[in-house]
Amino acid sequence: MNLLFDKHRLIGSPALAPAQLDEPESPRFSADRVLTIGLVNNMPDTALAATERQFMGLLRAAAGNHLIRFHCFSLPSVPRSEGAQRRVERHYTDIADLPRLSMDGLIVTGAEPNAATLRQEPFWNDLTDVIDWAKTNTRSTIWSCLAAHAAVLHLDGIERQRLDAKCSGIYDCAKASDHWLTEDLPSPIKIAHSRLNGLRQSDLTAQGYQLLTGAAGAGVDIFAKLLQSHFIFFQGHPEYDALSLQREYLRDISRYLAGERRDYPGMPADYFDATTESTLARFQRRAAGGERQPALTAEIPELKLRGDIAAHSAATVIFGNWIRFLYDRARPVAPR
Repeated sequence: MNLLFDKHRLIGSPALAPAQLDEPESPRFSADRVLTIGLVNNMPDTALAATERQFMGLLRAAAGNHLIRFHCFSLPSVPRSEGAQRRVERHYTDIADLPRLSMDGLIVTGAEPNAATLRQEPFWNDLTDVIDWAKTNTRSTIWSCLAAHAAVLHLDGIERQRLDAKCSGIYDCAKASDHWLTEDLPSPIKIAHSRLNGLRQSDLTAQGYQLLTGAAGAGVDIFAKLLQSHFIFFQGHPEYDALSLQREYLRDISRYLAGERRDYPGMPADYFDATTESTLARFQRRAAGGERQPALTAEIPELKLRGDIAAHSAATVIFGNWIRFLYDRARPVAPR
C-alpha cells in the first residue's frame, strides 16, 4: 500500500510514509483504485505527530492494494505553539481547500477541551462547518472522541455527560449489532478509552443512532448514523498505540506534581501489570502525602504493561472494513 501526501509531498517524518511512492499513473495501480482520505487533526501539540503516525499506520495496514491520497488538515481555531504551527503550515493542507479535494473519507479527531461547554470552545464554529460539509461531501466520516461528542450535539442536540471519574484504560467491548464496520471482528475486542465525558445510549438510540460496540465500565464505544454520508463515531481510541495511555497518565501525573491539576490522576484500568500497579500506588501515596513537587517526576518508577492489551489488532480490522466500504461506494457494481 502506498500513501501520497498533499500534492505528492510526504509528511516530514520517515516513520509516517514509505520513502518511495508510485504515482497514480503507475502500472501497478489504476486511477480508479485511488481513494482520497483526509485527517482533520485537532489533537494538542504534544499529540499532533503521534496522531498522524497512528492513523497513517492504520491506513497503511488496512488498505491492501488501494492507493490512498492522504491529506492532513487542522482547524485554524485550535491553539498551536510556534513549532506546531510551523509543522501544520509546512505539511498540512489548508482546511479551506477541503471542498475542492473530492474526499472519499474523512477522519476528524478530538481536541483538548478548555471551555466549560463544547459550544464555548474556540474551534466550535469551524468544527460545525466541517460537520455540515461532511454530511453531503464524503462517503463516510469517522468522528473521534470529542469530535464525536461535538457532532451529535450539533446534529441532534445530544449533550454529553460529565463522568464521576475519568474513563481511562483498556476495555473489553462487545458487539451490540451487526454492521459492515464490525465484520470479521471478534467479540469482545479490546479498545482504549480516555475521556472525562460520555454519551448515554438511550439518548443516541432515541435519535436513530445504531450502537455497534459497548463495554461494561466504558458504556458506548462505537456507534453509527446513516445520513447522506455514513457517519461513524468513536468514543474510544482504537487508533491508540500501546504506549498512548501511558504517555497521557505520565503527563497528568506531571501536571499534578506541578500544581496544574487538583486531583491525582486515576490509573488506567487493565493496562499496567500487577507489579507496576502496586508500585504506582506507592508512588501516588508519596506524591499525595507531602512530597508533591515537580522534581518528584524523576522518581516515577519503571512501567510495564499487561501482555494482553492487543493494541491496534481490532483497529486494523475496523479500518480495513472502512476502506472497503469507501472503495465499494466509490466504484459501485453496475446492475446486470
